[in-house]
Amino acid sequence: MIRTSLLAAAALAAIASPQVATARPMTATDMHMMHRLSLLDVSADGRTAVLSMSTTTDLAKNKRSNALYTLEIGRAGATPQPITGADGGHDAAFGPDGALYFLKADGDHDQLFRMPLGGTAKRISDFGADVSGFKLSPTGDRVLVWADTRDCPDLACSTVRFAGKEGGSGRTFDQLFVRHWDTWAEPGTRSRIFTFPIVGGKLTGQGVRVTAGLTGDAPSKPFGGGEEIDWSKDGRTVFFALREAGRIEPLSTNLDVFSAPADGSAPPTNLTDANDATDTLPTVSPDGRTLAWVAMARPGYESDRQVLMLRDLASGKVRALTQGWDRSVQSISWAPDGRSIYVTADDTLEAPIFRVDVASGRVARLTGEGHAGNVHALRNGSVLFTSNSIAAPDDLYLLRGRAKPTQLTNVNRELLSQLDPITVDRFSFTGANGEKVWGIKVKPKVAAGQTLPIAFVVHGGPQGSFGNGWSYRWNPRVFASMGYGVVSVDFHGSTGYGQAFTDSIRNNWGGWPLEDLQKGLAFATAQDKQLQADNACALGASYGGYMMNWIEGNWPDRFKCIVQHDGVFDARAMAYETEELWFDEWEHGGKAYYEDPAAFERWNPVNHVSAWKTPQLVITGEKDFRIPYTQGLAAFTALQRRNIPSRLVVFPDENHWVLKPQNSIQWYREVQNWMNKWAPAAGAAAAQ
Repeated sequence: MIRTSLLAAAALAAIASPQVATARPMTATDMHMMHRLSLLDVSADGRTAVLSMSTTTDLAKNKRSNALYTLEIGRAGATPQPITGADGGHDAAFGPDGALYFLKADGDHDQLFRMPLGGTAKRISDFGADVSGFKLSPTGDRVLVWADTRDCPDLACSTVRFAGKEGGSGRTFDQLFVRHWDTWAEPGTRSRIFTFPIVGGKLTGQGVRVTAGLTGDAPSKPFGGGEEIDWSKDGRTVFFALREAGRIEPLSTNLDVFSAPADGSAPPTNLTDANDATDTLPTVSPDGRTLAWVAMARPGYESDRQVLMLRDLASGKVRALTQGWDRSVQSISWAPDGRSIYVTADDTLEAPIFRVDVASGRVARLTGEGHAGNVHALRNGSVLFTSNSIAAPDDLYLLRGRAKPTQLTNVNRELLSQLDPITVDRFSFTGANGEKVWGIKVKPKVAAGQTLPIAFVVHGGPQGSFGNGWSYRWNPRVFASMGYGVVSVDFHGSTGYGQAFTDSIRNNWGGWPLEDLQKGLAFATAQDKQLQADNACALGASYGGYMMNWIEGNWPDRFKCIVQHDGVFDARAMAYETEELWFDEWEHGGKAYYEDPAAFERWNPVNHVSAWKTPQLVITGEKDFRIPYTQGLAAFTALQRRNIPSRLVVFPDENHWVLKPQNSIQWYREVQNWMNKWAPAAGAAAAQ
């Protein structure tokens, strides 16, 4: 076992804050009071970073406020400074003129503002519709925005008149998607990209649509953003990722990378038409000659390995730069000299930064523990990025050469200094198929000799990892602060262990993963006598929620209680109720339920209800269209019919995730009360 002592309070507070005489366990309210930091952009000279950071969380209003800050990167002891005059601003970026550009609500819509650093913000747009984001051209004479619009040539649909809707409230559809993630589809409405010339310091016209002729969302829905769009160096071309829609859209993972003239003078060109799997994250090299992106190989599989690709924009020659590296690239940032590319990828419970040599494809890991993101390579060879861990949320770090990264911010120092420390242990064991499997333990500070009941947490995905990262949803530090030893296993199907390990869950949902969980929990309790092996509750969401239902019927005597959040209860119903059909069909062998029902029924929890006996808390959201709330209702009905102690919590205003502060605090309160009822923790702090 490898132990990391995460004395979060003491270590972070020692930088510049007085020690607190008596620390306390962390609560869900503490989690929501944390400042949430994100690195948005860095000035061309590499001296100034612009950050977004949450300032206050108003629990009464169930609302979080954010603001823009700058940070002098090279000055010792510098702290983030609020940008005067940018109140309410978001999505900020530096322009080639050195000024700061950002979106801000003004009137009925967000508008684009320009502000010289230290100067006054000036509105430069008159958007006739809400925009979701923007990117400035490297030449400074154009800006692109993306927005949800009807099928119009301009942003405001000012040149199109649509027929009025006939009476009645009924939604009508002729093809899928009917709904996606948490939103009902509006036929004809898509996320589209428009460009505006900048003339005399202001945007002119109503915008030119550069995605004309394509039916699809750019950026992609529901989670795509500016990382799926880039400019050519000369500002004449826009590159973007888009999955062409149609009757097969819910079955297709075929995002392609397109190029289009920025002035809309010609239709887009599909640069990756030869690949029917995912192509995304188009990123142009500093010299403008090369386009980098990531590509998957297998159509219909959303968790295939993402290989870093390069295209010579003059010749069209393509090469797969990381074909020989068994990790999946998640982000791309070119080094200013164009000789290397910085990427992030999951790797054995961590999410480090790697440098990829452009000439040879050699990969070198640059960071150690933690979950890195928002990577910006600077001209002096250093790398600016954010990083978080189980101990603490994101802060800003600077990597210089081979030295250990320097922490530049400590935005939650005061709050973290008040909280009890935790410890994290990483462990490995021989799991299913005789292969090494990794897990992680998180424990609170307790008196010598005190033992802990177990919170056995199963991650979702299933292609994911419950590693060393901070979460504002399922937070292991909060679970540990309730008085539980948190144990999690990265079962077969998890990411960060090579593509074959990730692939192994296909047609195997209740097989090897369950074996890994059984062996992992047995190993952890045998090695750590502080854990109460016979006093455990199991918890999981999404695929983890499926596993809770599967455990009910296939490992029925192991746990004192179960917490099941948004999990699959009936695979047959799920096959017809979920929206992204490609996922469910791929996971069960690639066919629809009516074509191969046996593949779905083999691992279907509903077939084992007669063996259910463990008390279960069921949680679901009415706006969850990925695993619809009817699955949770059905599971609760099964529990009630079998007279098994059970409780149902339904959030009418949440989707697959519980995000609103009050709802999240209620979620933790319900979970803690349930676990304390069946597997009490001695002297546990209140979750809220």
